[in-house]
Amino acid sequence: MASVVEYKGLKAGYHCGYCDSTEGKASCGMWAHSMTVRDYQDLIDRGWRRSGKYVYKPVMNQTCCPQYTIRCHPLKFQPSKSHKKVLKKMLKFLVKGEVSKGNCEDEPMDSAMEDAVTGDFALINKLDIKCDLKTLGDDLKESLESEVKKKEKTSKKEDSKELINSQAIEEKLGSGEPSHSIKVHVVPKPGKGADLSKPPCRKAKEIRKERKRLKLMQQNPDGAFESFQAQGQTPSLFPSKTKSNQPKSLEDLIFESLPENASHKLEVRLVPVSFEDPEFKSSFNQSFSLYVKYQMTIHQDLPDECGKTEFTRFLCSSPLEAENPPNGPECGYGSFHQQYWLDGKIIAVGVIDILPHCVSSVYLYYDPGYSFLSLGVYSALREIAFARQLHEQTSQLCYYYMGFYIHSCAKMKYKGQYRPSDLLCPETYVWVPIEQCLSSLENSKYCRFNQDPEAVDEGRSKEPDRLQVFYKKAIMPYGVYKKHQKDPSEDATVQQYASLVGQACSERMLLFRN
Repeated sequence: MASVVEYKGLKAGYHCGYCDSTEGKASCGMWAHSMTVRDYQDLIDRGWRRSGKYVYKPVMNQTCCPQYTIRCHPLKFQPSKSHKKVLKKMLKFLVKGEVSKGNCEDEPMDSAMEDAVTGDFALINKLDIKCDLKTLGDDLKESLESEVKKKEKTSKKEDSKELINSQAIEEKLGSGEPSHSIKVHVVPKPGKGADLSKPPCRKAKEIRKERKRLKLMQQNPDGAFESFQAQGQTPSLFPSKTKSNQPKSLEDLIFESLPENASHKLEVRLVPVSFEDPEFKSSFNQSFSLYVKYQMTIHQDLPDECGKTEFTRFLCSSPLEAENPPNGPECGYGSFHQQYWLDGKIIAVGVIDILPHCVSSVYLYYDPGYSFLSLGVYSALREIAFARQLHEQTSQLCYYYMGFYIHSCAKMKYKGQYRPSDLLCPETYVWVPIEQCLSSLENSKYCRFNQDPEAVDEGRSKEPDRLQVFYKKAIMPYGVYKKHQKDPSEDATVQQYASLVGQACSERMLLFRN
C-alpha cells in the first residue's frame, strides 16, 4: 500500500492557541488519504505532525510560536522527583483511596491541546478539505491495474500482490475508513493478556538469565556487561527488581504490586483505532463522552465544537495503515487509543501512534474529576515505560516523541523536563540535545540548532523529477507530469512540497494532482 497525499500548500495568518495571536500562525499542510508508518516516521523526523488525517509542518521562520519536534530517550530516562511524586500519589490513591489535598495541579495544558490547538483544528475545518474518494479510488485502481499489465513478464506471485494492493487502496479510498483487507491487531479481552497495567510476562529462562546477570554484577560490576556479551546474551535493560542501594526504576514505581484489599483497580488497555475492532467499537460512546467532558471543562469548548464528527475526525480518523510485520512489536504498528480504566470506567485516553522507531504521543483527554492525579504527567510516564517495553520486542523502536516543544510559550516548556531529550534542527533535520539548544532559544524564538555552518539537509529533494505524481488515472514521475502543465504556479507548489517532505518520501508517496 502506497501513501497517497494531497498537498494544500502554505496557510498563514490564522489564530495561534499558544500566544493567542489572531493571525500569527503559519504552516504548510497536506491531506493524507493513506500513509505507511515508514513514511510518517520519516515525515515527523522532518518536523511534520498529524491532526487526524491532516498532516502539517509549521513554517518555523515565519510562525509566531516556532514548534520544535521533541523526542525523549526512554532507555536512558530517569524519573525526576516530581515524576516520582506523581507515581507515588497514584499508588497511594489506588491502595488507600486517599489523595494529598495540598498540591493537585497538573502540568500546563497537561500535554493537552497539543499541536491541534483550536486554531489548527479550526483551520482544518475552514479548509473544508474534500476529495472525491470514490473517484480517486477508482482512478488509482485503474492505474495500478495498468501497472500490473505492463509487468506481465514478472512472476504470477508479484502480479497477484499488485492486484491485492490495488484492491486494498480502492477499498481504503472508496470508503474513507480503514481497509477491511488490512490485518488489524485485536487486543485480547481483559483477563486474556490485554492488561498493560501489569509488567510483561517473563519466561523462566529470562528470569534465570536475570539472576545470573545480577550475580555477575555483584561479583564484578564493571565486567558484567562484557561477560554477558561474550556469551552472546544481552542483559535486560530494565530489571524488575533493583538492589537496595539503587533508586527504583520507572517500572518499579509504576508496576508496584497492590494489596488484595486495594481501594481501586487501574487497568490500561491498548486498543487499535479502527471501527473494525470490537473493543474500540464497544468503548466508543464512553470514550466520546469523556472527550466532550474534557473539552468543555478544560478548554471551554461549546457543545457544537466537540461533537461526534469533530471527535471522530480529530482522534479516531488516522491515515496510518496498520502493519504487523514479523520483526515488529506484538501489537503491530499504527494508531491506538491507550485507555485508562479505573474500577471499570474510562478516566483517560492517550492517543498514540506506534511507528518503526518510536511511540508518538498525539493527544490526551481525561475526566476533569480526576485532575488531582496529574494524569498528564502520569500518562506520559506510562507511555515512556510502554516505549521501553516495546523496545525489548523490537530493538529499533527506542524513542518517545512528545509532539512539539515551544520555548516561547511558558505553558508548553514542561516537555523539556523529560530528560534526556533532543530537539530537531529546523534546517538540517539532525537531533540536538535540548541542553545545547536552550541558551540559543532564550535569545531568539527561531534557531538553527546545528552548529556546523557547512551542514545541509542531507535528505533534501535533489531530484524533483523523480517525485511520484498520481494524475489522470496514472502514476508518473514529476518529470513526465510537468510536460502536461502550463500553469507556472504548479511547478512552484510541487517543488515546495518536495523540499518539505524530502527526496525519499517524495519518491515513495503518491502526490495526487487534479
